[in-house]
Amino acid sequence: MTEFQKRLEKTLQNAQEAFVEINTYSIQKRVALMRAVADEIEALGPELIETAKKESNLSEPRLAGEKGRTIFQWRSYAQAVESGYSLDASIDTANAERTPLKPDIRKTNVALGPVAVFGASNFPFAFSTAGGDTASAIAAGCPVVVKAHPGHPETSQIMADAIIRAVEKSGFPSGTFSHIFCETNEEAQALVSHNIIKAVGFTGSNRAGLALVEIASKRPEPIPVFAEMGSINPVFLFPEKLSTSASELAKQYAASLTLGVGQFCTNPGLLISEEGAGLDQFTESLEEEILKALPAFMLNSGIAKGYWSNREKVISQSGVSLLANATAEAEEGQGTATVATVSGLDFLINDDLQQEVFGPFALIVKCRSAEEVYAVASKVHGQLTATLLATTGDIAANQDLVALIQNKCGRIIFNNFPTGVEVCKSMHHGGPFPSSSNSQYTSVGADAIKRFVRPLSFQNWPNEFLPEELKDENPLGIWRMVDNEMSKGAVS
Repeated sequence: MTEFQKRLEKTLQNAQEAFVEINTYSIQKRVALMRAVADEIEALGPELIETAKKESNLSEPRLAGEKGRTIFQWRSYAQAVESGYSLDASIDTANAERTPLKPDIRKTNVALGPVAVFGASNFPFAFSTAGGDTASAIAAGCPVVVKAHPGHPETSQIMADAIIRAVEKSGFPSGTFSHIFCETNEEAQALVSHNIIKAVGFTGSNRAGLALVEIASKRPEPIPVFAEMGSINPVFLFPEKLSTSASELAKQYAASLTLGVGQFCTNPGLLISEEGAGLDQFTESLEEEILKALPAFMLNSGIAKGYWSNREKVISQSGVSLLANATAEAEEGQGTATVATVSGLDFLINDDLQQEVFGPFALIVKCRSAEEVYAVASKVHGQLTATLLATTGDIAANQDLVALIQNKCGRIIFNNFPTGVEVCKSMHHGGPFPSSSNSQYTSVGADAIKRFVRPLSFQNWPNEFLPEELKDENPLGIWRMVDNEMSKGAVS
């Protein structure tokens, strides 16, 4: 057994012991831990931002905003647990007069067990060590083992230390949260394949995400992998909308495409429209915006190399033409805004054109007719988002296309752009395969907690031994479904 394997075994045994102990804790104690984590992150000084700037090339304003989002995630998920939202408690009382006798049945959500979380590169706070996967797993009552992302190890450690302090101050066992570094793919695979791990949270590439899904599915006890993977987030431009605001739409699209050097999983990397004067005006204005866009440093050299390599692969495909490339020369490690075009027919016969180019790159698909737009939309893979830039008249005239697009994405957007992901209960950040490994679940918002729980029903149990959320007197004061009606009251 290697030194890593010994450390991993000890870490996971601690996580399992913590899971058993946490199961005895009250909801209030778990909520207090989550708020303590938020407080610890909030108290972190300039070192956190400076370290993240150095490791990720992200700006101070961007990182300050992301820190605030991370704190909000912990507090909002704590509120979801406290309010009973994530418990989904329901009670169907007994009926002794019915034949056969109807038993008393009560259901709540309980934690799956220790969860492995893989930190993401592009959000060193909100989707990494202390990000939404960790927060939602802790909210569910699951110990977490985070595999630190190699792109920002010092940042990851600062965040891990903040969580560890909160765990200690809140009186939770040390195995509640663990932070490990993996030097090889085999070490990361060992984490996922270990029988103590009961679920995996991941944000990253299709290649890595699918590798984890395969490992998890081949275990003696298969486990769920909630992987948010690649997405090119198509934008559909409709004729009537183009006829009224083509130039303004081009400016907005360019701003969304180049935001954060295009390093968002919701970056709008594919644009689909019918040929015509409106699209010509749009592309002319977009070309002007892209030509004056300035190159910028990407998250790290590996991501920059990947951007240039994947960009060239798409541009070199048959039928693809370069529309615009930022004129300022890029330094090593920088990304340059690029837009290319292709016909609808060439897109339909070449699946490689759906490859994600992680960075400020877009491919415009020019279709000869509305029927070809529909055919292209049919060909598009599952996506996190799809955007419709349209008038209400466009929507009314294209109901079949709109219905088709809804089946291709997790979030459908009207006259807005996808690069902002609001943390709220109504947000769905996931989508049909291959954008995520399970389209039923979100990695953002309170519903993210539900990835790491399972339903458990109690039949004819004595009231005194029931979980608090199912007791007659409703000591938590939460909303529950009681005999098919929502109620905060006691069960008589």
